Amino acid sequence: MAEERKINREYKDRLFRFIFGNPDKKEWTLSLYNAMNGSHYTDPEAITLHMIEDAVYMGMKNDVSFLIADTFNLYEHQSSFNPNMPMRFLIYAGMLYDNYIETHSEYHRYSSVQQKAPTPRCVCFYNGAKQMSDIVTLRLSDAFTPGSEPDIEVRVTMININYGHNSELLEGCRPLREYSCFVHETRTHQKELGSLEKAIDAAIEKFPDDSLIKPFLVANRSEVKSMFITEYDEERAFAEQREDAREEGRAEGRAEGKAEGALLMLFGLVKDGLLSLAQAAERAHMSESDFKLQMEQM
Repeated sequence: MAEERKINREYKDRLFRFIFGNPDKKEWTLSLYNAMNGSHYTDPEAITLHMIEDAVYMGMKNDVSFLIADTFNLYEHQSSFNPNMPMRFLIYAGMLYDNYIETHSEYHRYSSVQQKAPTPRCVCFYNGAKQMSDIVTLRLSDAFTPGSEPDIEVRVTMININYGHNSELLEGCRPLREYSCFVHETRTHQKELGSLEKAIDAAIEKFPDDSLIKPFLVANRSEVKSMFITEYDEERAFAEQREDAREEGRAEGRAEGKAEGALLMLFGLVKDGLLSLAQAAERAHMSESDFKLQMEQM
């Protein structure tokens, strides 16, 4: 289980990143890039991963970002529709380019000559339960005052990777197709079995033995369950919280109740060994000591 120990780091808290941002599986990242761009690169070492491991925005971390062929590719995954993705990409891109300038001595920021930089590509892979079009373009300017002319624009291409959508893209990237099928099978089994954890086991077992990602999922089964269950429960809990907060006259009380429910969910995941104390505290936007104290008092 050397591979499992190597990639079992706290910041790898999303299954998409776990698969496509893994430095030991850069051939999967390359396959995704080729399918997205119609290219035919064969050397995984052409990819240089630039993960933002210590940046948090809206409670989430950067999923996958890498440099290849003079392009900075920022890939994010969303299991619920989020129209604020352009702002998130703006923050990540700023941090990536700041690091790029600091680590590339040939870039002279004060030069009178135009300095060249990698072209950014911002893509959000969506596989939420809400029905969405195959491709949606999100723009940062939509968040600004109507009629204004902003000097900054960020365009994000949101691609629906749910089963039955964008088949050409999924056929072009086998790991992405298998990831999409895994999520689809898990949701299907969850409706039948009730238990999400059992559904994950069933989906893994149903995968063909010649699947690319099955050995990876089997070897890291506990990690996969932790990430999948945590993401599923958090999305549901906080979606309910946001919906309740909209109800006139009951917003404050409902929000507090749902926030408490989300916190109780995190306590349970820690006690079940599916989340570390540090991971749970981060998701609750609390210090480890405060989170531990509240958990002990419940």
